[in-house]
Amino acid sequence: MSEYYFVEKPCIDELVKLGYQWINPDNNELLRDGLKNVILKNIFISQLQKINNISEDDARAVYYELLKIQNNEEWTKILRGNYSRTVLGESKKKTIRLIDFLDTKNNIFSLINQFSVKGLKNRIPDIVLFVNGIPLVVIEAKSPLSLKDKTGEAFEQIKQYERDIPILFYTNLFNIITDGNNLLYGATGSSSEFWGYWRDPWPKKSQDFESTLAQDLYALCAPERLLDILAHFVVFEKDEKTKKIIKKVCRYQQYRAVNKIYERIKDDKHKKGLIWHTQGSGKSLTMVYTVLKLKAHLTLTNSEIANPNILVLTDRTNLDKQISNTFKACDIPNPKQITSKHDLTHELSRNTYGMVLLSTIFKFEGSINNISNSHNWIVLIDECHRTQEKDLGAYLRKTLPDAKFFGFTGTPVKKNDRNTYQMFSEINEGYLDKYSIDDAVRDGATVPIRYTSRLTQWQINPQKLDILFDQWFAHEPEEKIKLLKNKGVSIEHLIKHPKRLNLIAYDIWIHFLENIQPNGLKAQIVAIDREAVILYKLALDQVITDHYIAQGLSPNEALEKAEQMSKCVYSNSQEDAKPSEDNYTQTIRDGLKEFYLDQTQEGNAINNFNNPDHPLSFLIVCNKLLTGFDAKIEGVMYLDNPLKEHNLLQAIARTNRLHNRNKQYGLIVDYVGVTKNLEKAFETYNKDDVVNAMQDFEVERAILRGTHLDLQQYFKLANKSSSITLQKSEFDNLIDNITSEDEWYAFKNKAKQFTRAYEAMRADPIILNFQYDFKWVMSFLCYATQKFEQKTYDDIKYYNEKISIMLEKHLDVIGIRSICKIHTITDPEFWDDFNTENKTEDQIKTAAIHKGTELKKILTEKVSENKFQYDKFSQRVQDIILKFNQGHLEAAEVLKKYEQVSKELQKEENDYLNSGLTKESYGILKILEASSENVLNDGNLLKLSTQIAEIYSLSEDATIGWQDKDGLKKSLRQRVREQLINNNTDPNSLKNIVFEIENYAIKHYSKVL
Repeated sequence: MSEYYFVEKPCIDELVKLGYQWINPDNNELLRDGLKNVILKNIFISQLQKINNISEDDARAVYYELLKIQNNEEWTKILRGNYSRTVLGESKKKTIRLIDFLDTKNNIFSLINQFSVKGLKNRIPDIVLFVNGIPLVVIEAKSPLSLKDKTGEAFEQIKQYERDIPILFYTNLFNIITDGNNLLYGATGSSSEFWGYWRDPWPKKSQDFESTLAQDLYALCAPERLLDILAHFVVFEKDEKTKKIIKKVCRYQQYRAVNKIYERIKDDKHKKGLIWHTQGSGKSLTMVYTVLKLKAHLTLTNSEIANPNILVLTDRTNLDKQISNTFKACDIPNPKQITSKHDLTHELSRNTYGMVLLSTIFKFEGSINNISNSHNWIVLIDECHRTQEKDLGAYLRKTLPDAKFFGFTGTPVKKNDRNTYQMFSEINEGYLDKYSIDDAVRDGATVPIRYTSRLTQWQINPQKLDILFDQWFAHEPEEKIKLLKNKGVSIEHLIKHPKRLNLIAYDIWIHFLENIQPNGLKAQIVAIDREAVILYKLALDQVITDHYIAQGLSPNEALEKAEQMSKCVYSNSQEDAKPSEDNYTQTIRDGLKEFYLDQTQEGNAINNFNNPDHPLSFLIVCNKLLTGFDAKIEGVMYLDNPLKEHNLLQAIARTNRLHNRNKQYGLIVDYVGVTKNLEKAFETYNKDDVVNAMQDFEVERAILRGTHLDLQQYFKLANKSSSITLQKSEFDNLIDNITSEDEWYAFKNKAKQFTRAYEAMRADPIILNFQYDFKWVMSFLCYATQKFEQKTYDDIKYYNEKISIMLEKHLDVIGIRSICKIHTITDPEFWDDFNTENKTEDQIKTAAIHKGTELKKILTEKVSENKFQYDKFSQRVQDIILKFNQGHLEAAEVLKKYEQVSKELQKEENDYLNSGLTKESYGILKILEASSENVLNDGNLLKLSTQIAEIYSLSEDATIGWQDKDGLKKSLRQRVREQLINNNTDPNSLKNIVFEIENYAIKHYSKVL
């Protein structure tokens, strides 16, 4: 009940204030044709009539037709007005609007709490929001007294709903989880790492709200904002490699920036704006949403932007391709990629409306003829600060003198860059919208960037080039020294010193092996020029070859493996093919020819780099792939190029993309000395814009010390010592002092912060000071999770391989492994816990906790296989756990009950042997028994089970991969349906049984190559 009073009820109250009508959950079943349906039928039909001026019969026909739609993307299009049908009194098809986007008040916004739905399982989401009877938002409320991981239990609850009652999510816009203080939202089907906060209620201010809950619910669910998000801020992006469709809903900075642009265009007082959204935060999608809103503008009729032409510009071919791919993947209607100057001139001169053109700005070079309808053009320019060079900006404005220009940048604009501010900013405005580096890290949109220096004795001080040259080249032949000095000593000479470069290549490999590869991440090496790229490739190949020869591979095998691990990406030159009498020059030119990748090969290399299963681990570059290159798997950049200012910001951001829990930050390993004076490197920027662009690794050390300090109170409660033999008793001491679920989650939260900080510092010697406490804390989490949550602590497997092995050994040494290990019912050790003879009361209690955890895990897996067969056992175990935790059962009595359940479960597992059925067809029998309501006798059920099993195992439609092909699945369902009808199955339960059997068959009869 605490969740209702502390979270659910306050949510309802705030939503009612926003304009939602509360519908009593006791009365809602009649509104939707029973618990298996989720659309509020009467409201839906009534609103269809009102909005579209159609008859009730036509509205009912629409209702029943749309009930067949089971695809979220298709529903989104329909909700946006992309649906038509013939209606009474009209000869042509009529567009049917389910929602009135132009007049918010013409819609009915309602909510139902404790919304019970029957599906694969019966589920009851806490709150569901409806527009005109259509469920759009599911809200899961969790008690603020429970300090659980914000995306933990509540997030899993949403995932469970999506699995068990999918009908509720066909029309879903997004989902929300909240504890009343924190609120996260995520698109339908999205995994937890892509859920986020909505921190800014723009155009309102935080002080306009009485609570953060009120602010967050307004920002996402206020009727006019909810419709705006639905109409303009949802895309379905297709991954060309996996072919998966990913639904994306905007972040708050994208919503804010797009609407600022829209308002500026609509009022027509200003014709420009500058948007800084830091790299990795979704800038390309912001441009996509801008185009969507400008093209659709469903929520407002405005003749000034009725059907504008939109031009999207970049200054790099690879960026042009990247943005073009994003637009196409998001299904933006009819985007055209410009291929030449002639193509551009032709398209601009067509004097038409509604075009979306994608081009590089270089195609405007020399263009001086302004076009007649330039007032109807809106120009979105990516990395706009670079487009003012070489008069390109002037040519652009000469061609489109009356257009509106909006510049986007992923890096802050320099203080002295007057051109960019003048061209894209109103006077004294600066940025129209800003989403900084700190904003992105705080929101979890990107990971922070840390830096560390290595081999500092080989770093370059530009002020001491001559001194360093004399030191490093002292052993070179006098002729070579004289020749180099005559050319003038440069940084390039020093950077490419053979000894220096070979030492760095070795250091890169050792660092990568110990710190990057174990986490499934990859690396870029940034060299100073093309020559250095080749030298690094040759040196790295040799280092890796030597490593694998030492591991036992033959020289040829080792070399082949080494060559696969790195690729060079650079531009070619006509000079590369020319012979040279100088041996060194010829070696470099041979390398430039050998390692050069053409466009197709480069694309393949990038794909392989992004593939975690491919051996390619290093991309060696100098200029290419430092901008616009999006590789989430890149965890480190080995920097041996004295980049600065914009180029440095662009380059280091390659490491800031989210990937997995092992990537807690992007790492820059500095070999050239850039980080010695970051203030100098970034001096042309406003300090606030770049203060945290990258931070010294010392920040992580401070975090580790702080999180360790937070655990001292718990160490005191445990009477923790340095004795391994006392650890279990220390664990019991701490368990006795954690007297509530909330205290447990408070500890667990602090423990996780410490263990993650420790893992983040695994490459630093500082962790030796914390190693014992880390092992103690992790072992306690393994031990205590069974007591407080009746489940195993599985986080160990997610840690770095070295850490995981260390922890596994420690659990064995202190004797916790046997207590924490989960056995299956077929393991002889499973039954040992039931023997209470000669056991102390504490040992019996430990055994009862352990057995409850085991049975809960076993039955979770069994229920996922066949809920009809195993759900009854799961419910019994849950009931025993509840009574034990409440103190209604003693530990010895609990063990007896668990033993009885286990014996019955074992019998259930083996009953198929006496039925004459296979184990798989016996599972079908259990589905039929639970669904047939005794219409059929046992003999008929046995026969029917075999017939259905043969459909999925033997029929011609059950070919390899049938489980992934909608057509074959439909055909197989029809065969099952025919068998059920022939055996007099109740028509009302027919559809449900067919899909239950299909879900079971996918798990047990799938066929793969």
